[in-house]
Amino acid sequence: MTFKRIARFALLAPFLAAAPALAADLPSRSGPPADYYPPPPAFTWTGFYVGVQGGVGFSAFQAQGAQIGGSPTGGLIGLTGGYNYQIAPQFVLGAEADFSFTGVKETHSPFFGAVARGEVDNMLTVRGRAGYVVDRALIYGTAGFAASKNTIGITAPFAGFSGVQSSFQGGWALGAGLEYLFTPNLSAKGEYLFTSTGTGRYFDFTPYALYSGVNTSSVKAGLNVHF
Repeated sequence: MTFKRIARFALLAPFLAAAPALAADLPSRSGPPADYYPPPPAFTWTGFYVGVQGGVGFSAFQAQGAQIGGSPTGGLIGLTGGYNYQIAPQFVLGAEADFSFTGVKETHSPFFGAVARGEVDNMLTVRGRAGYVVDRALIYGTAGFAASKNTIGITAPFAGFSGVQSSFQGGWALGAGLEYLFTPNLSAKGEYLFTSTGTGRYFDFTPYALYSGVNTSSVKAGLNVHF
């Protein structure tokens, strides 16, 4: 029995020795390595941004000016820019500044024989922002400094008076909004902002001298490009 096993091994040995060489000559079943696609970049709010905005404003001249300047309404359009820092997956802090040209104005007759015009010519705000992230959306509150250039004009022919005067008035702003990242570099937002600018002096040393502040509520939409 032992002799038969040795004889069989002797016959099979050449084939066992040749098996690795034959396997090397067989075509490989594995194809070329698959292309590598890096994962898409994670969405982050951190960085600078600039954008455009537009909307509508509703103003009211306060104190004595409420009778003369009226409650002008109109559109606004402007530029915005700022910086965000995402301090945690759900929290963002930032700072933003914007400037808008406005068509917020009204002409009316505050009393018989007189025509008055109230205008908010342009608006500037510099504000802090704090927000909460939900997926790609940022829900935020905002507050800071506000200023506007306001104009009051009065024509009273029977009193022999006509005048137009502008005043640059500073104050504060408070609001809230929602911004959504469509791509890592493009977002859209909707925002409500209330601004209250301090008292301006108009027509000193005349019978129509007055002191007036201006409150404005604005509803805006905008597009921002992120860097």
